[in-house]
Amino acid sequence: MKPAPPEFVVIGESRAEDPAAAVAEASEALMGKGLCFVFAILPGCLDVNETSALLSGAFQGVPVFGCSSAGQITTEGYDDQALLLLGFPRRNFRCASMLFRDLRPDHATAFAAEAQKQAERFRHTAGWNRFALIVADGLSKQEDLLVSTLDAVLGDVPIFGGSAGDGLKFERTFVLHDGEAHSGAAVLLLIETDLQFQGVAFDHFQPEGAQIVITSADPEERLVYEINGAPAAEEYARLVGCPPEALSPEVFAENPMMLRHNLTHYARAISDTKPGGALSLLAAIDDGLILTLGKAKGSLDALHEGLSTRDAAGQEPDFILGFDCFLRRLEFEHKQLTQEVSNILRAHRVIGFNTYGEQKSGLHMNQTFVGVAFFKPEARVLN
Repeated sequence: MKPAPPEFVVIGESRAEDPAAAVAEASEALMGKGLCFVFAILPGCLDVNETSALLSGAFQGVPVFGCSSAGQITTEGYDDQALLLLGFPRRNFRCASMLFRDLRPDHATAFAAEAQKQAERFRHTAGWNRFALIVADGLSKQEDLLVSTLDAVLGDVPIFGGSAGDGLKFERTFVLHDGEAHSGAAVLLLIETDLQFQGVAFDHFQPEGAQIVITSADPEERLVYEINGAPAAEEYARLVGCPPEALSPEVFAENPMMLRHNLTHYARAISDTKPGGALSLLAAIDDGLILTLGKAKGSLDALHEGLSTRDAAGQEPDFILGFDCFLRRLEFEHKQLTQEVSNILRAHRVIGFNTYGEQKSGLHMNQTFVGVAFFKPEARVLN
């Protein structure tokens, strides 16, 4: 049985292949709803620049933010052809936005100063709660530094988000801001709401495999040249038990490398191999790091348990805004679990997209589900 639609977000969807038709269909449900802002998630089948401009025209006076994706999480679960629009009503949300262009390490401090000034100017509404959403170019290789720097200056404002995707092409990703699509950029939204919310983050891997020592890497490009003193792709293939020529996104999805940080293990996901046998990663890496090969444990149980959050009164969320790594989706597809996963996502009212990386608590992660669960205003969440 399909759950009732959320009360505190308005959802529009279209699977039309023409941008104008898709925008017209998806935006219809959001018209006249008194929106503060719209968050748009674009599929790879739609031209990003044309769709962005059409969205801006459709919602004149209402800002549109968003990104390209590696898949969408709609009211029916996983999808890869849907234009997904999420409308956040003015009665429950206030928003201030920042566009960070030209993501580079030497710009991080300036971005942080801008975010701090904006947070100070953003008038606080008594009794409302504040958080931040970030979407960044998923091929910029700058999310680690960006989110850690922003987390440091925003203090007690929690940050959640995901890296924009490009399906499995890994060619170019975009973020949307005020009717324009940008690569090499990030959008930060400071949001206030009278709803209660909780952060959600989980994966289903345990560090139970072989030990991995990174013996040669290029941190700026997130490339690993050697593992355990051997060519990276060759050694990784040996450790997971397959020929180097059989390495694929599906193999990477089921065998992440895991880094221990503050007593917790986080995946360092591999996106692909490069000529010469280097491995390209989706998060920070460096010479000398010691990692452990991860093994999947109870993926469906972990998904259901991770999404079964409740407020202090024991009530379920009205909806969960989700940022779900595309490698998790690949693993589910490879194991023929897509329908089961979609059923779980639908039952828990998850909407969002598949990412090239996830952000929470100042960390950029891989192969993780990160989300924000929203509850009715009268609910009270224990700290």
